[in-house]
Amino acid sequence: MQQLLLDVRPPARPELARFVAGRNVELMAQLQAMLDGSAAERMVYVWGAPGSGKRYLLTAWAHACEARGMTVDFSGQQAAQAVIAVQVEHWDAQQQHAGFAAFNRVREAGGLWLAAGSVAPAELPLMPELRTRLGWGLVFQLQALDDAEKRAALSQHADTLGFRLDPQVADYLLNHTARDMQNLLRVLEALDRFSLETRRPITLPLLRQLLSVNRP
Repeated sequence: MQQLLLDVRPPARPELARFVAGRNVELMAQLQAMLDGSAAERMVYVWGAPGSGKRYLLTAWAHACEARGMTVDFSGQQAAQAVIAVQVEHWDAQQQHAGFAAFNRVREAGGLWLAAGSVAPAELPLMPELRTRLGWGLVFQLQALDDAEKRAALSQHADTLGFRLDPQVADYLLNHTARDMQNLLRVLEALDRFSLETRRPITLPLLRQLLSVNRP
């Protein structure tokens, strides 16, 4: 039987439409307003625990900026129309100074700035001047989805793939795979492909077989 390994195909290109907002509606509205050019504040810092989706969200937003013809810098250290900085808490001294200069240039030019870290700006292990800058704009804590929201998101994505997701399958996904939303959606899409290749309906036994095939 042809194996359908989860790591054979790379994750789908991050897209804002695939990001499940949950309780992050205000953040998503702000990011959309920045894309549309209607935002009053153009500098945003997002923080949240590992696995909350920060990197996916920032990457998806960077792609959306590129699709609108903007120049994009994903290092947070070069001036561009849209500058994105991920995991700023890990910046060394050189990166911090470059990020500080880039922030000032972007703000003066009226560009867009989106940064993310694991803690709020005041708690970042960065030079004081940069910590202050990161807190100048809007600050959002990225709220992770609860299990009910994840089940609803999985069911909704299954509908877009053309099948109804059995609640038992959703529960098994939540209890036996990595729980971040992007991984859950990736496994669900692999399950859909596995169902088509084996010509079997999507059931709990089929999911167990898929996961056993992909277990190290």
